[in-house]
Amino acid sequence: MDTDTQYPIAPPPPPPAHQPRFGGMRRRAALAATAAGLMGGAFAGGFIVTHAATTAATPSASASTGTGATTPAAPAAGTFHSNENATHEAGESAAREAQENAGQMPTVP
Repeated sequence: MDTDTQYPIAPPPPPPAHQPRFGGMRRRAALAATAAGLMGGAFAGGFIVTHAATTAATPSASASTGTGATTPAAPAAGTFHSNENATHEAGESAAREAQENAGQMPTVP
């Protein structure tokens, strides 16, 4: 006896019901949300980079006088302040102390 006639092949199961993709959003809505997120991130990143670049810039030309002499700019909020503690001062070299007294960030040990 032939096995094909004895046990016929069952038909394939029906396809599953449509299940929404992307957490319930349709493809076009997911694409729009992704595009909006990327554009928002690019805008925020550009703003942060531009803001950082402009705040670290040197004073503008409008701060100088017309005679060629420049006026000293007001110190920025993040300027260097030397440590005037007596124990700290005892171990400093004269060159480092001179730089600190001039308001410069020390470059010598």
